[in-house]
Amino acid sequence: MALPSSTANWHWKNKNVTKWGQDWLGHELTEVTIKGDSEGEVLSIKKVYDFEGDVELGQRKSKLITIYDCKVNLEWEGTASDGTEVTGRLDIPEVSHEITLDKSSDYQYFWSITSDSTSAAEALVAMAKRRAPAILEEIFDRFPTALIETHGKDLTVSADPSRAGTPAPAAGSSSAAPNTTANTTAGAGAAGTTNEKPTVKKEAKKASVNSSTVTVEASFMAAADDLFGLLTDEKRIPNWTRAPAQSAAKPDTEYSLFGGGVKGKYISLEPAKKIVQTWALQSPTWPTGHEGKLTTTLDQSSDSTKITLVLEGVPLGMEDEIRTNLEGYYIHGLKSIGYVRLFPSPPSPSSSSYYSSSSSSNTKRDSNSTKRSGVGQKKTSPSTASCLAVGAISVMIVVAAFAIPMWKQ
Repeated sequence: MALPSSTANWHWKNKNVTKWGQDWLGHELTEVTIKGDSEGEVLSIKKVYDFEGDVELGQRKSKLITIYDCKVNLEWEGTASDGTEVTGRLDIPEVSHEITLDKSSDYQYFWSITSDSTSAAEALVAMAKRRAPAILEEIFDRFPTALIETHGKDLTVSADPSRAGTPAPAAGSSSAAPNTTANTTAGAGAAGTTNEKPTVKKEAKKASVNSSTVTVEASFMAAADDLFGLLTDEKRIPNWTRAPAQSAAKPDTEYSLFGGGVKGKYISLEPAKKIVQTWALQSPTWPTGHEGKLTTTLDQSSDSTKITLVLEGVPLGMEDEIRTNLEGYYIHGLKSIGYVRLFPSPPSPSSSSYYSSSSSSNTKRDSNSTKRSGVGQKKTSPSTASCLAVGAISVMIVVAAFAIPMWKQ
């Protein structure tokens, strides 16, 4: 749940952007052209024919971390000094965070010729081996920066308004500067496409979101009307959210929780029973313009109240995150102010299981007797009946002992 940026950005988040990384490197690398000293000698990267690995962006303790390790294989074509056309491949086994930023090792380049190998072709490759690394590594150096600028806003809740101008789609950002490999020019091109941001927002608002439903429930030793007040009363809400709140608790009025982290509008309210409201997370991970529907029901029993939160419209892939947040911020929020949460225990064996049933001939009579008396067989256990039988037999034996001698006389 979105809280102040210092809190929201503390926990680990991760986003896989491998496809974006492949497209970005493919676009930038195919713009590379290397010219030799001899007239007409030139070599150009034609395409990325193979790409393996992963590209991810992580966020931990308010820091964005680039995580990538890729193998990039390229096809090139060129013209030798004698005018012959030459083709070949360039294999780069590792493009990674460790090499680019940590400088743990050097890049490795493996050049090969797929056309006829002549002295002029060999000279073309030798020229490329000398000049290509500086050009290619300048692109690799820009890769983590582009990764953060493009996708960082999806992980970080920032109060810095400058993040609002970050271009969203990589294709749009790279196409803004298709004919240059200069760092400053590419940066200006990416920043200059400010018209892309509103377009992306509009598309996000219109786009349908595949969603699911998340349910969280708990029982508290509290009255339903008390919990209802805690969930809707503007003055009481901060007690368990630990943040400012706005709530008129009337249908068609807006509300705000967790300092603006959650916003929506009340649809209907039944005091001490049910609250229905729209629900939107103010976070980059929540689709722009999308709203869920939160239904809160309160079911009071003799000694506790069961609260059930049903959030419909949760974007697919966010179910675990939202469930954890509902449990953590709502349920544990109430628990933090002294409301005791009850956990269901297994039912104890019923006392009626200790009593044997009557014979089939007396079932109806015993049943009717039970209904009239209101007590049933629970007052006569098998042990009690046995004692009575033993006592009766004992009395009969004693009487017989005295009666037989007298009868003989």
